[in-house]
Amino acid sequence: MDRPSGGVQAAGGAGLRAPAGHGAARPVAGAEARGTGHAPKGAGSGRQGARARPVGPRAATAPPAPGPVRPVVLSWSGGKDSALALARLAADPQVRVAGLLATGNEVTGRISIHGVRRALVEAQARALGLPLWWVPLSDPCSNADYEERMARALARLAGQGVRTVAFGDLFLADIRAYRERQLARAGMTALFPLWGKDTRELAAEVVASGIRAVVVASGPELGPRWLGRPYDARLLAELPAAVDPCGERGEFHTFVYDGPAFREPVAFRPGERVERGGFWYLDLLPAAPGEPDGPPGRAL
Repeated sequence: MDRPSGGVQAAGGAGLRAPAGHGAARPVAGAEARGTGHAPKGAGSGRQGARARPVGPRAATAPPAPGPVRPVVLSWSGGKDSALALARLAADPQVRVAGLLATGNEVTGRISIHGVRRALVEAQARALGLPLWWVPLSDPCSNADYEERMARALARLAGQGVRTVAFGDLFLADIRAYRERQLARAGMTALFPLWGKDTRELAAEVVASGIRAVVVASGPELGPRWLGRPYDARLLAELPAAVDPCGERGEFHTFVYDGPAFREPVAFRPGERVERGGFWYLDLLPAAPGEPDGPPGRAL
């Protein structure tokens, strides 16, 4: 659910696609997920420490009944922040991750901002065992068109009982406010499981948790030589001081291909590098596991 920078339209009109014979939005990849079945091991997974056991007269008191578990859809970019946000949500007993929501370009068939092919985003959803709702946007996409299409998509989600959308945003207050306003108009709420955390700590958590990603887009601060690099401790150590370690200001973007929550790695191989509007992009191509030049997890 990124701000418009391209878009995607599924057959049959804007918004979420309805399956044949049904009026509900159709997940285009994956299967219905259990709420806590996808928490990565290690950092960022599980509950944050054990709850202290009461002592004294109150020790025998029954614990309060848990509140209702709410279904949450995660705005999915395909990158490391989305993957870490998914881990946080999966570890929260108060939510059930109902699926992933992505926007992409209806002309190119690529996810917004990161420019990754839809086929690879769908492969991520299958590996995670989650439905993927693909929201098509026009190309070019005005703010008005973006908001109209997203409003229709959100209305269809609300019709399926989803009233909360989560985001992997970290600290850009204007982006958060925009998302909250957009959801409020739809009668929904926004959730930010990573908000306000130190981005150096979050970056280290991504690496330590076993989330595996590569850089697929880079801005003028980094240039094309960073494309294809694994998002690892070495990359973090070599980033220029002015670049946020999570790339939150758009300095770079990543594609996650494996991690503790993945049932299997997403196989890919590197394609061409292209420059558009001062940004560099690495085209990733779907690849069969074990295919030459593109086995899962290969450092490009």
